[in-house]
Amino acid sequence: MSLKIRIDDSAPPYEQVRAQISEQARSGSLPVGYRLPTVRGLAESLGLAVNTVAKAYRALEGDGVIETRGRNGTFVAAAGSAAERVASSAAQAYAERVRRLGLGEDEALAAVRDALRAAYGE
Repeated sequence: MSLKIRIDDSAPPYEQVRAQISEQARSGSLPVGYRLPTVRGLAESLGLAVNTVAKAYRALEGDGVIETRGRNGTFVAAAGSAAERVASSAAQAYAERVRRLGLGEDEALAAVRDALRAAYGE
């Protein structure tokens, strides 16, 4: 794993760490199951605060890119399946919410299409 933090970059260091690990995991440079350095170890090697790396790891875990297995360490997750589980859970929560609000299926789908267009810049 190779990470480069640029102090003159407009992105904060935790975001640089998050983006680089995410890109390397998605490209296959970091294969599924690859054991990442500890938060403390990575922080030391990059010259960053431990909390900065911890914040990046939390964001990556929330995105389903990595998974922490307790004392066994932190590993690159099976991105597709983890991302699909998170998306499925979010979709289920949305479906339940719009039903409680009394929206019909067509209205709910229109809201999703609008949100997706906005998110993907279409």
